[in-house]
Amino acid sequence: MEYTYYKRTDREKRAKGIIIVLSLVIAALVTGMISWKTSVMAQEKTQEHLAQEVLRFHVLANSDSEADQALKMQVKEAVIGYLETKLPEDLDVDGTKDWVRRHTDELEQVSRDVIEINGYTYPVNAAVTTCYFPQKSYGDVTFPKGNYTALRVEIGAAKGQNWWCVLYPNLCFLDAVNAVVPEEGKEELKNVLTEDEYAQVTADTKYEIKWYLPELYSKMTGK
Repeated sequence: MEYTYYKRTDREKRAKGIIIVLSLVIAALVTGMISWKTSVMAQEKTQEHLAQEVLRFHVLANSDSEADQALKMQVKEAVIGYLETKLPEDLDVDGTKDWVRRHTDELEQVSRDVIEINGYTYPVNAAVTTCYFPQKSYGDVTFPKGNYTALRVEIGAAKGQNWWCVLYPNLCFLDAVNAVVPEEGKEELKNVLTEDEYAQVTADTKYEIKWYLPELYSKMTGK
């Protein structure tokens, strides 16, 4: 009789322990889902504001062949060189967009000259347009996925991988070869974003969640 009582008590303790563990897991999952949803909403809000404050620059290669990708980089260098020389420094984002729209013919010609010098006959098209972009990192700054206004230079079929930078603020003119946006570039972003938004685009977005259920179960049940 006494043995049966202890056996039942032991089972009850284990059952209670399992219930507690499951309750903690459910609570953690609910908390995690709420935090994730809050984070997603904050990211969407940041993206919407960021999209209003930046102008991206993309150059799309004709294809992913080695030659077409090399040509893309030469076109990129020529267009950036032209912009660095001609684009007024005192423009805000709207002024930059307007200036670029009014000079797409010149940008196309600069691109066309590079293409012809290299012996190609690809057509080229330059336009300021709004497009959807996946999440991208520029150096150590991450731009959330969403719709952005961009100067797009399309070479030929424009089916190759693209090169991109941020034309406003003028990160295109800074060196991001080492995958780090220089401090002056970050200062430019700070000037157009709130503190929270800036913290989001420069934060490490990799999260790791670990569950220690065996250890937790042992602590709660004494097993």
